[in-house]
Amino acid sequence: MATSADKVFIFDTTLRDGEQAPGCSMTTAEKVRMAGKLAELGVDIMEAGFPIAWTGDFEAVQAVSRALPVKVAALARCTSLDIERAAQALDKAKSPPRIHTFLATSDIHLKYKLKKTREQVLDEAAKAVALARKYVDDVEFSAEDGGRTEVGYLVEVARAVVAAGAGTVNVPDTVGYAIPEEYGALIGEVARALGSSAIVSVHCHNDLGLAVANSLAAVQNGARQVECTINGIGERAGNCSLEEIVMVLKTRRDRLGFDTGIKTTDLYPASQLLTEIIGVAVQPNKAMVGANAFAHEAGIHQDGFLKERTTYEIIDPKTVGVPESKLVLGKHSGRHALRSRCEQLGIAVSKAALDELYTRFVALADNKKGILDDEIRKLASEVSAGDLSRKSA
Repeated sequence: MATSADKVFIFDTTLRDGEQAPGCSMTTAEKVRMAGKLAELGVDIMEAGFPIAWTGDFEAVQAVSRALPVKVAALARCTSLDIERAAQALDKAKSPPRIHTFLATSDIHLKYKLKKTREQVLDEAAKAVALARKYVDDVEFSAEDGGRTEVGYLVEVARAVVAAGAGTVNVPDTVGYAIPEEYGALIGEVARALGSSAIVSVHCHNDLGLAVANSLAAVQNGARQVECTINGIGERAGNCSLEEIVMVLKTRRDRLGFDTGIKTTDLYPASQLLTEIIGVAVQPNKAMVGANAFAHEAGIHQDGFLKERTTYEIIDPKTVGVPESKLVLGKHSGRHALRSRCEQLGIAVSKAALDELYTRFVALADNKKGILDDEIRKLASEVSAGDLSRKSA
């Protein structure tokens, strides 16, 4: 797959790694529905499942690849049975598919999990890629736990699988252990070793909360594919969040110089659909798609926002598909926000009445998480009635 210097491919694994998170499983019908939204979003590759794992995953990969004109990937270990099963699931795909085969390369995995030597793993990886190429033209190899693999050996494996036919080499931070500086340097070594012979990809987990930062560091050092999920779902603490890495690249293109093909106005709808399907909501303060991502309660922030949105918002919410910003009225709100809400509700308030209304508002808000519009109407009515009473007296 050819790429321009500033294009970053988005490999979505919501339907595979994302679904592996406890409580996030999806039926075949649900995967097809979510895949439709991912296609609208504009992901370059979507990984639909692990066909050898069970019949449901095989059927999901088959259904998604046949339903949508998007490149679909199927995961397979470096074994003939896995690769043949993946090829069967991708048979009759609408778009040229990808087999994504993987094998661990870190010494800790070789010693305790695989009980194999480096030479054995190198040989098995190359043979698996060569086998996969007999079925499809697009093969990706992942060096599982690549982030903890000795760099010299990692480069050796990367060169071997490319020679065997891999067009993409993925270096996952499988356990979320890396920090940006070291991970970026590691990816830089692999990218320089491969040059233009293959695309370098990254798949970062969020165990230390650094998945997006590590993915960004990788892109800055030569990676041109990022593997990620909607809402950041995935094993343990999750994966790199698709909406976050995409919006970092878009918002700071002035500094970073990279772009994706993602239709960002579909980010929030995609997040909402995933939440509906799996029943797992994102935390309110989740960047881009959380309920509070574009909400303001502090009086100083509200005052600045009402004067000029960009004082406290670096992204227009409509850019990610959120209808509008929210001014949340609570105990931290100021007079400016309260007056603005009254105007929106069609309530005329004089300066003197606003002072009285604000006093009552703060007293009520001090004992609540937020104030509803009906409560503001009631308070305004009480203040107005008190005004009239004083005047008649």
